[in-house]
Amino acid sequence: MKGVLLSGGTGSRLRPITHTGPKQLVPVANKPVLEYAIEDIKEAGITEIGVILGNKGREEIQELLGDGSKYGVDITYIVQGNPLGLAHAAGCAREFVGDDDFVMYLGDNILKSGVTELVESFEAGNYGAGIALQEVDNPQAFGIADVDDEGNVTELIEKPDQPPTNLALIGMYVFSPAVFDAIDDLEPSWRGELEITDAIQDLLEDGHEIDSHVVTGWWKDTGKPEDILEANRLVLEDKELTTAGVIEDGAETDGRIELADSSVIESGAVVRGPVSIAENVTIQGGTYVGPYTSIGADSTLENIHIENSVVIGGSEISASGRIVDSLLGRNADVESADELLPEGRRLVVGENSQLKL
Repeated sequence: MKGVLLSGGTGSRLRPITHTGPKQLVPVANKPVLEYAIEDIKEAGITEIGVILGNKGREEIQELLGDGSKYGVDITYIVQGNPLGLAHAAGCAREFVGDDDFVMYLGDNILKSGVTELVESFEAGNYGAGIALQEVDNPQAFGIADVDDEGNVTELIEKPDQPPTNLALIGMYVFSPAVFDAIDDLEPSWRGELEITDAIQDLLEDGHEIDSHVVTGWWKDTGKPEDILEANRLVLEDKELTTAGVIEDGAETDGRIELADSSVIESGAVVRGPVSIAENVTIQGGTYVGPYTSIGADSTLENIHIENSVVIGGSEISASGRIVDSLLGRNADVESADELLPEGRRLVVGENSQLKL
């Protein structure tokens, strides 16, 4: 079995963060989302992975993943170009997949339980496809599956007005090569895309059984800023956090703290975990770093209160007051205006930014 990892898309819901890089490289607990997907696929016993690239961020993704050797996998890059739908992306991998079954994983998704059980369930039967499902509160916003008592899929509907169940497709699939013929027969949907739900429905109508696996642990689509923050919280709750850096005498720490060996928490600082602090970070005295916060590499925090936030890295943060529930892009600096006249907030705000002052 092979793996197909989708890494295209424009990241429009994460702008302005994604104006300068692909959404799959936004970090959660100081690790790019895409790396969690690579680890999940490898954990399922799959070491040949095709990475589907779009028009944006190709170089950054290839620079991060390389040939895959640092993850113990072999990576082949496949260019999709314009994002014309998940089924189109899968079809681009036809030559890479050949006659093998394959896992398809959306690279901006992250889930607690991985895909091993999905793969094992698929391999235990004679299926045309297997799909990961999870119960959701708003099934109208998803592709929805209706299943029988044995877990076999009986119908798939994309964003139904009256959903038959609340079991949503969450972006992890297993396919036999038969899916490629189904993709060849597809017509674009009203969105102008080739829908993977339509391809699976065609497999079903052609007599292929479709397996399903209901994911009981958490799952997040990290397509929006609030999703990044929630995924960061969930990962920090579960992740083993190791303190390797310097905690000076006079610093106050509590809870689980990941501290890189080149980073320091200075005397007078307060850090309450779970927290992840990457390389070359200085938490200066007078700073409070609260739970569920990740501070990216090459950052300095001074006299600031920050919690439940993600700082991607390369930042100088010294503003007075509290920063909460925030996502700060790379090289974003937040400084104090306390000594400046006239009094008032001073902003340079890019396109698609969000502020609550």
